[in-house]
Amino acid sequence: MSYVGYPFVPKWIFGLTKLVSLDLSDNIIEGPIPYDFQNLTLLQTLDLSYNLFSSSIPDSIYGLRHLKFLRLDGNNLNGSISNALGNLTFLIELDLSHNFHLEGTIPTSLKRLTSLVRLDLSDNHLSGNLTDQIGDFKKVAILDFSFNLIGGTLPISFRKLSSLEYLHVSKNHFTGNPFESLKSLYKLSHLYITINHFQGVVNEDDLANLTSLKSFYASGNNFTLKVGPDWYPRFQLTSLDMRSWKLGRKFPSWIQSQKNLQYLDMSNTWISDSIPTWFWEALPHASYVNLSHNHIHGKLMTTLRNPLSINFVDLSKNHLCGKLPYLSKDINWLDISSNSFSETMDDFLCQKQDKLMQLQFLNLASNKLSGRIPDCWINWNNSVVVNLQNNHFIGNLPPSIGYLSLLQSLNIRNNSLSGIFPTTLRKNNRLIYLDLGENNLSGTIPSLIGESLLNLRILRLRSNSFSGHIPNGICNMTFLQDLDFAHNSLSGNIPSCFSHLNSMFEKNKSSDLFIYYDRLNIYWLMDSPAISVFLWTKGRDVEYKSILGLVTNIDLSNNNLSGTIPREITDLDESFDISRNQLSGEIPSTISNLSFLSMLDMSYNHLKGKIPTGTQIQSFEVSNFGGNNLYGPPLPTNCDSNQKVPVTGNIGIKIDGHEVNWFFVSMAIGFVVGFWTVVAPMLIYRLWRYAYFSFLDEMLYKLKSY
Repeated sequence: MSYVGYPFVPKWIFGLTKLVSLDLSDNIIEGPIPYDFQNLTLLQTLDLSYNLFSSSIPDSIYGLRHLKFLRLDGNNLNGSISNALGNLTFLIELDLSHNFHLEGTIPTSLKRLTSLVRLDLSDNHLSGNLTDQIGDFKKVAILDFSFNLIGGTLPISFRKLSSLEYLHVSKNHFTGNPFESLKSLYKLSHLYITINHFQGVVNEDDLANLTSLKSFYASGNNFTLKVGPDWYPRFQLTSLDMRSWKLGRKFPSWIQSQKNLQYLDMSNTWISDSIPTWFWEALPHASYVNLSHNHIHGKLMTTLRNPLSINFVDLSKNHLCGKLPYLSKDINWLDISSNSFSETMDDFLCQKQDKLMQLQFLNLASNKLSGRIPDCWINWNNSVVVNLQNNHFIGNLPPSIGYLSLLQSLNIRNNSLSGIFPTTLRKNNRLIYLDLGENNLSGTIPSLIGESLLNLRILRLRSNSFSGHIPNGICNMTFLQDLDFAHNSLSGNIPSCFSHLNSMFEKNKSSDLFIYYDRLNIYWLMDSPAISVFLWTKGRDVEYKSILGLVTNIDLSNNNLSGTIPREITDLDESFDISRNQLSGEIPSTISNLSFLSMLDMSYNHLKGKIPTGTQIQSFEVSNFGGNNLYGPPLPTNCDSNQKVPVTGNIGIKIDGHEVNWFFVSMAIGFVVGFWTVVAPMLIYRLWRYAYFSFLDEMLYKLKSY
């Protein structure tokens, strides 16, 4: 029985000296574990899991010699595990997991707990190596040392763990080839060894006796699989993760023997083959297939239409080509970005279906798709993320995009779209991320943005041909963190109401942006290739993924904005670029309070006066203030406010995207002309050479005479 709500263990419990079982799990009990447990000498079961205990494990616990089941997991325990643990020789189950601050080595006395069936020390800060005596646990079925700092090789004595069914040692510092210790464990059904320093060649003999294996996760190591072309494993897996193994050039034919596979990850495994025709039919129960980051080539054609169970497919970063494949209506997640798919997406998007497509995540980025984006989105209204960037699409954005009422992320940057801002997007009021940058869109930026798209956090319209004023409605978008209107033809003033963009000025933001996939029933961090942001900073594009929630940015550079810099926007705490506009007046003095700004560029405007002095602004480069009438640090020249400071950046024009500095050009021309004016005649006329060297001899003689 649990005693919900107690902030401490009730003292009357310690008077129950004949108690054999005590369960206080899943409460909010805090403070140190009471020493008074020493009174309960007959205890066989003690469960204090998932509370708020914050102390080391008291010696009184190690004195309960009749204990068979001890659970202290899910607390805030610290310190080391005492060697007195060896006193609990009757223990069948020991769980100290998820304390995070338990540290030190695993005590050698652990070898005395020969009755253990389950041992879980995961999610702590334990270090050292595993003792070789671990092989004496003849009855142990479950061993979990994952998410620690344990190193060394797996002891050879693991071979003697004849009852072991579950082994989890992921996220440690283990080395060597673990299969030398595991090859004889015929009862082992779940093996997790990901993210260690394991390495070596794994051959048929290493896997021959693992006949009970069902779940096998071994990514994040350095393994090479060497098996014959006719090899078929004796196990039947439900989950297989061999990410980053070296599987060889040929597509592994033994996969077709795994009829029960539900999860398959063979990404980054050096496969340089086409996907065989049998592959999809051989996985009748698979729901997750990841073959990304390989060198797979060829066409997919209709191979993704027939599978009934697969809902997650990742084939990104390969060399697949041809037309986009037809899809099964049950696929929820499709990533085929960074391939060479070409032609239009008409057949793909406008395929006839009896039911609506279930697809929520679609990434077709970085292919060679062309033509117009078809107006067939009405059948895809479960879409949450759509990424079509880096293709060759032309024309307007189709009206049926507005039917995607669940859409949260839309990225069509770096195409050749034309026309005005797509007003149909006003219906997509769940949008968090909208990127239409690097296209040929024109016209004004409509006020509907600030009326309908109030959940936007990222808005990029960079490198188009938008004109007119920045609508004041932008200021209603209080969640906005990244606003990029650079390289357009916008005019007018910078709205002073930018100060209403509250998320721009928050000092304590989450590093994550979440997107919720309803049918997949998961929240997904915006850190995949389909969801990333490019910020132009220090002359280059920087891609942000995993820390999108921390990114705040206003980039209005390369427009025709005029007026003064609004005082209200000088509290921005990340990135601010207003360079190459027609702004005038002085820099607001409030900018001197900045302390979190990573990038500031005010160059090439008509600003004047002294640069305000502050804790950070003087740390920026001179070029960030050049092309104005400014003075004071960081500019090298101090002068009166009426004196014009020369432009500090390079002066020149751009040819093929590169700036030409005419000072160096003229200096080079002068050198060439001067050199050949003197040297060329001497090379051609012998008398000139004699005269020149006679002159040098005479001058040398006169110098010696002095």
